Amino acid sequence: MRVAFVIYDGFQGLDLTGPFEVLQATGRYECLVVGPQAGPVTSSSGLPVIASHGVGDLPPEGFDTVLVVGGTGVDRARGDAALVRWVTGAARDARRVAAVCSGVILLAEAGLLDGRRVTSHWGREAQLRAEYPALRVDCDPIFIRDGRIWTSAGVTAGMDLALALVEDDHGRAAAHAVARELVMFLRRPGSQSQFSVPLWSAQPASDPIRVAVTAVQTDPGARHSVADLAECSGLSPRHLQRRFTAEMGVPPSVYVERVRIEAARRALAEGDEPVEALARRLGFGTGETLRRAFHRRVGVAPSDYRDRFRGTKEYA
Repeated sequence: MRVAFVIYDGFQGLDLTGPFEVLQATGRYECLVVGPQAGPVTSSSGLPVIASHGVGDLPPEGFDTVLVVGGTGVDRARGDAALVRWVTGAARDARRVAAVCSGVILLAEAGLLDGRRVTSHWGREAQLRAEYPALRVDCDPIFIRDGRIWTSAGVTAGMDLALALVEDDHGRAAAHAVARELVMFLRRPGSQSQFSVPLWSAQPASDPIRVAVTAVQTDPGARHSVADLAECSGLSPRHLQRRFTAEMGVPPSVYVERVRIEAARRALAEGDEPVEALARRLGFGTGETLRRAFHRRVGVAPSDYRDRFRGTKEYA
């Protein structure tokens, strides 16, 4: 499958390299980097990347997927008529069109997204609504698929998007194999409040355990006692306990706590919800219970973890 990654001066490096590495790890994609011209293109961090082709020397036809990366330079790049024209032509011919983060702006400028539901980095939401009113903007999800159009939230969410593309093309097992190879989380589709399924999580081997796991993943803060999970999976509590531990590698109670911690990590990194409120929403009951569990699993207090994600307003 032939994939065009579209970059420009001021692109976000991870928006390119993250999805690029995910697709290349499968050995099933031919990935080309396309810039305004062939040669060095400078990212927003100053890292130069060599575009193998420029829009003036590469016909836009013949790509299975066109993926536009985001970056602070996108506002300037959308004024490049030749680049926008190439993206328009390539998208017209491609089976699938995708954007990482603010790359959605280039697709919108090309007139490819009118009436579509799209996402981007939360910091771009107001701009998208104001400048492209024909879009249905929803900056809550990690990524969104609307027909053949795929868009993702900021930076590392591009790797979630790429994993979803792999899963769509080659199946869940292939996507999980890539995630394990790259030592990254395998995230499920859905809103940013849904958490990542990390490497400690095995894949359920049977439908009853898959139902139980899905219940926990979908709503980490709900009641998830062994009895509750047994009821939803159609097993007796004793049978559920035994099969869940065998298939998932940990008992249900341990799995539930880990899932809630993952949800808490995402919420702390992306929002300002008070720890006490977060604890109640995610099923910990009290802030103190969350703090103890979080410190045990992550090694730092929730407030310290949140502070690590503060201090910058720059976005892709």
